[in-house]
Amino acid sequence: MLNQGSGPTLLGFDVILVGTILVGVAAFAVILAVYAAVTVKDPMAKRVKALNARRDELKSGIITGSAKKRASLVRKTEKTEKMKDTLQGMKVLQQSQIEIIQQKLAHAGIRNKELAVLVIGARLALPIVLGGIGFLMIYVIDYFPDWGDFKRLGAFAFLLFIGYKGPEIYLKNIAGKRTGEIRKGLPDALDLLVICAEAGLTVDAAFNRVAKELGRAYPELGDEFALTAIELSFLTERKMAFANLAYRVDLESVQGVVTTMVQTERYGTPLASALRVLSAEFRNERMMRAEEKAARLPAIMTVPLILFILPVLFIVILGPAACSISDAFAAKPGR
Repeated sequence: MLNQGSGPTLLGFDVILVGTILVGVAAFAVILAVYAAVTVKDPMAKRVKALNARRDELKSGIITGSAKKRASLVRKTEKTEKMKDTLQGMKVLQQSQIEIIQQKLAHAGIRNKELAVLVIGARLALPIVLGGIGFLMIYVIDYFPDWGDFKRLGAFAFLLFIGYKGPEIYLKNIAGKRTGEIRKGLPDALDLLVICAEAGLTVDAAFNRVAKELGRAYPELGDEFALTAIELSFLTERKMAFANLAYRVDLESVQGVVTTMVQTERYGTPLASALRVLSAEFRNERMMRAEEKAARLPAIMTVPLILFILPVLFIVILGPAACSISDAFAAKPGR
């Protein structure tokens, strides 16, 4: 009598069970994709509050809001001030360090300068915490008894390194992704700026219009342009608004745009022609970067080709012949 519960197996695994699991995973992925497509959110919605707060700050000199929000901001400022006083008392906090961390936070899109003190404090506290946990588990509890002395020392040193460099690596990762998104949308933004300038709009109105048009496609660039338009409207010196844009974005192309804007403001040169030249240069630069990646692709694909593709190809081509030869040699003694 056949066992009705058993099914075909492949390499010791039940094919029907594995297929059922894969079908369930695929159905769950389809549901997530449909949910993500239906619930599309405006990427600029979260940034509108920050932009409005910046506008109110430039108007009145203080950030307006509800009493609860003001109280939370005051508490946060008091905490950071206490931490700043503690770090200065320990002689581990310098103004140059704060300025460097503040610029990294700006590159990552974080405009709260008070968080620079927290980052420096985390860089001081995390090595102690992670190092203490690692020392406790590796040497005191002996949680990994099979590890040798060199492996234990390497794990302990790795924990110390991650604790010290972890916050900076995290900020650098966020800033790199954000800079890449801004680099993608900058040529299109310059083309729209050229159109707005030729239509007779002022610089701040042109920046505001470009921010609205590109806010959905490139939310990071739209955020920066909207903030620049606000600062152009309220700051006493327009040059300061462009300098703030170059400070917040770690990109040479943006610095070139800022330089062009400052020169046109100072000398009255035609803005549309200068921006058109910059846009063409940025598009050529993007094409050259793509060609460079394409030229580097054969060298990158050599190692995966040798390690993964060629062995499988040899197995597929020579496998049947090897099986036939082995069957022939196995059949000879029986004759």
